[in-house]
Amino acid sequence: MKPYLDRAAFYLTCGSLISILFSIAVSQILLALALAALLLSSEPLRLPPIKLPLALFVAGTIVSLLVSGHIREGTPQIRKFFVLAVLLVVYSTFRKIREIRVVILLWTAVATLSAVRSLFQFLQKYRDAQEQHQNFYNFYIGARISGFMSHWMTFGGEEMIVLLLLASFLFFSAAPRWKTAGWMCAIVLAASMVLGLTRSIFLLGFPVGLLYLLWFWHKWLVAAVPVAAVLVLLVSPAVLRERVTSIVQPHGQTDSNEHRAILRETGVAMIRAHPWFGLGPEQIKAQFEQWVPADIPRPLPEGWYGHLHNIYLQYAAERGLPTALALFWMIGKILWDFARALRGKLASTEARFVLHGAIAVILAILAEGFLEYNLGDSEVLTLFLAVVGFGYIAREDAEVAA
Repeated sequence: MKPYLDRAAFYLTCGSLISILFSIAVSQILLALALAALLLSSEPLRLPPIKLPLALFVAGTIVSLLVSGHIREGTPQIRKFFVLAVLLVVYSTFRKIREIRVVILLWTAVATLSAVRSLFQFLQKYRDAQEQHQNFYNFYIGARISGFMSHWMTFGGEEMIVLLLLASFLFFSAAPRWKTAGWMCAIVLAASMVLGLTRSIFLLGFPVGLLYLLWFWHKWLVAAVPVAAVLVLLVSPAVLRERVTSIVQPHGQTDSNEHRAILRETGVAMIRAHPWFGLGPEQIKAQFEQWVPADIPRPLPEGWYGHLHNIYLQYAAERGLPTALALFWMIGKILWDFARALRGKLASTEARFVLHGAIAVILAILAEGFLEYNLGDSEVLTLFLAVVGFGYIAREDAEVAA
């Protein structure tokens, strides 16, 4: 019975990871089943060597909740710790690089199908704007393509992660099989990601991850990226050019420039007032209005004020500076461990592609995090934790060869 449970835990984990690209409900049900199968199996429970900063982050969140005076309201963030089980089941059930490669290729297949759907969504939205005689930019920004997901931010974040892992596979893997199909999928994913028009993703997060990969693949390509970007922009649809120039020339409240500036100022005010424990989980939205600086005119510009659209400000304002530092210490340690493994002798080029891909994803998440609360999205967090687990498995492969 035990061997069957061992494999059941692995396959349920795979199912959870793949289904996160189209249904969080299915993914979390499969995650719960994978965790149950793992606990009943003969597999040892394993966590990567980030236990101390991870424990401090969890403990800091709990302490923040307890001292906030809003325990009932903040419990959703405690329930969200369930997603951390992804790290446990991945690191406990995966053993071989080829297993990771298969999951990345399956992610690519599902994400490409979602991207194809999003391209049809884009065309339909364009037709709708034409039929209603509306400016397409203003019509589209408030309801962008989302593929299989319910929101364009989640969709774009998932595409960014999968596309960077796929790029690492195409650049560094020695396995020739599926590479032709991989390049075709990369084109579709890139087109969909750009047409999603999420600036934090296609202008910040993804370029940072891609530049990292290009530097270690062919350094001269790094210099070619700005030229290629300008050429693409010149032949791109007008809506894309408008979105790029909106960084300095926003379309009034349609773009979120002023909204983000207010969020930053308010977040800093929250941190100054509550540096140790923050306002408490889920309290950014509940208390936002009372922390907006008095010199900011009312009414506030359009936008979502439920969080600070910045992981650095969000965790510090919500849970306190010590808890935020524990989180970023953990992420910094992960990057250090992966980079150190790449400097040694690796058992295979496959381990190298996984490690490079994991670093690229983490750098992209950190860059995008200046403009989005991306790790607060369960779907993005699930992929992020899986990538961390994959990286540590590849690191073990490197240690075997050392």
